[in-house]
Amino acid sequence: MPGSSEEYLVTRKKQIERRQKIVTIVSILSFFGSTVFAVIPAIQQASQSKPATASTSPESELQQQARGYEIVLQREPENQLALEKLSVLRLQLKDAKGAMQPLEKLVKLHPERQDYKVVLEQIKKQEGKNNSQTNNQPKSN
Repeated sequence: MPGSSEEYLVTRKKQIERRQKIVTIVSILSFFGSTVFAVIPAIQQASQSKPATASTSPESELQQQARGYEIVLQREPENQLALEKLSVLRLQLKDAKGAMQPLEKLVKLHPERQDYKVVLEQIKKQEGKNNSQTNNQPKSN
């Protein structure tokens, strides 16, 4: 009898080792399989063409940013940062008249800030020059 219990233990140990190997192999395959299924969509997205927003012009991006600041100003009409950024964006878009409105508001809200006054005066002078040049040009019929 002592021999049969040793044989049983040896046989049982071999069965356990075999099951452990099977479980290990299945686990490794599952890990790599799930990794492949996670990586494939990421690779496909990276290889696809850029989204439409990447092909927009810089001017339209500036206009979108300006609209964003306008929305902020609807909620917070005295938001200093939004007024500053909106005026800068409008100047970049060559909309001097549009830039004057937020600058005038900034001058009223912050009269101690000389930079706002200087920029506003420069814009007004530039607009005055543009208007006088437009008025002096002969009208074409």
